[in-house]
Amino acid sequence: MNADIFGYLAAGAALGLGAGMTPGPLLTLVLSQTMAHGSREGVKVAFAPLLTDLPILCVSLLAMSWINTHPLFMGLISFAGALVVTLFGIDCFKARAILLPGVEVKPGSLKKGILTNYMNPHVYIFWATVGAPTVLGASEYGIAGPILFLGGFYGCIIGAKIAVACLVGRFKSLLSSRAYLIVMRFLGLALFVFAAFLIRDGYNFFIS
Repeated sequence: MNADIFGYLAAGAALGLGAGMTPGPLLTLVLSQTMAHGSREGVKVAFAPLLTDLPILCVSLLAMSWINTHPLFMGLISFAGALVVTLFGIDCFKARAILLPGVEVKPGSLKKGILTNYMNPHVYIFWATVGAPTVLGASEYGIAGPILFLGGFYGCIIGAKIAVACLVGRFKSLLSSRAYLIVMRFLGLALFVFAAFLIRDGYNFFIS
């Protein structure tokens, strides 16, 4: 096997690790769901890219030029994403440190993660401008090239977020009720900030 093909594995791993650890709506959601419901729920959010990105990649491979030349489409996604992220931020402010016994809470972590990723225009931009072209380039080496690139990317982006969820879940029990509420309020504010950025991006798409 050509040694150059492993460059795509390294590229995928680097991109995945960077995306996995970069502060953003999905990572913040991993933290908030872990704080509210345990590391298992945070891990569920971590798997959202695997379920959402592949369809986006397929669409990007078929219509990269169309997506890049329709800022109105990206603007609408940005505004919708801002609304979704804002609602998740409100959930953080509604969090309570002590839950009443006998009340079943349905965190819906995976669903929230999927919605967050689908409503994040940066995911579409990444696959349309970086991910899809790289997959096409890797296909010169046959099916092994795209497999190595995507394997490295998803292995690192999901692995990084799982690591965050496990670490936060491990030390969550050390937090007092007051500290827990403070952290949840902080995460809620962080989500509001990300929503503001999405609104800004949507506005920029519309005026471009």
